[in-house]
Amino acid sequence: MEHKRLTLFAGHYGTGKTNIAVNYALFLRRLGKKVCIADLDIVNPYFRTKDSAEELERAGIDLISPQYANTNVDLPALPAEAYRLVEDKNCYGVMDIGGDDRGAYALGRYVPYIIKENNYRMVYVANCYRPLTRTVDDALEVMAEIEQACGLRFTDIVNNSNLGEETTAETVLNSLDFINKLSERSGLPIFLHSAKASACEALEGKLSPLLPLHLQERYFDLPQEGGF
Repeated sequence: MEHKRLTLFAGHYGTGKTNIAVNYALFLRRLGKKVCIADLDIVNPYFRTKDSAEELERAGIDLISPQYANTNVDLPALPAEAYRLVEDKNCYGVMDIGGDDRGAYALGRYVPYIIKENNYRMVYVANCYRPLTRTVDDALEVMAEIEQACGLRFTDIVNNSNLGEETTAETVLNSLDFINKLSERSGLPIFLHSAKASACEALEGKLSPLLPLHLQERYFDLPQEGGF
């Protein structure tokens, strides 16, 4: 698996962008990379990269998050430090982009730098079990809206199709027809398949590459709609 210096995760609300971003950053760190993760989600107040701040700090991963993340104030205030991801070429940067086109606007200010360096992966996080992206047509529509909002084209797809805590290996395998058709129609390769760690043993040898997910602690404190 090739790892670009910058990896950006975007998609529809509830597809699991934040959890994928956190787990991928931890994966890069285990490979010995110097890693920095930025939370560019200025829309969703629930699942935030900030929720994993202690775990990221223990792993030696630098976290950049909105000024008011995890407070009672929720304003679109991105810190100037976020430019570090596009300026520090010695660091592997991971970006968690806000849901849909509204959240993707925040990425726009960094796009010229990203394109100039040309060492990035823009990943569409897909979950066919979410209400508004259950069909390939719906997923492609969301993909196009995000691209138009931020001015950057997707390069890859992550299959994060799941049913939350009810997810089994069969749940993931049943999503393959959807994800393969999405890949074919979009012309984008599948970068990763992901599943909660407890389901990955049964998926070994059936899906590759496979990223085991450890859920953010806050996930268990909120009403579930079938997604991580």
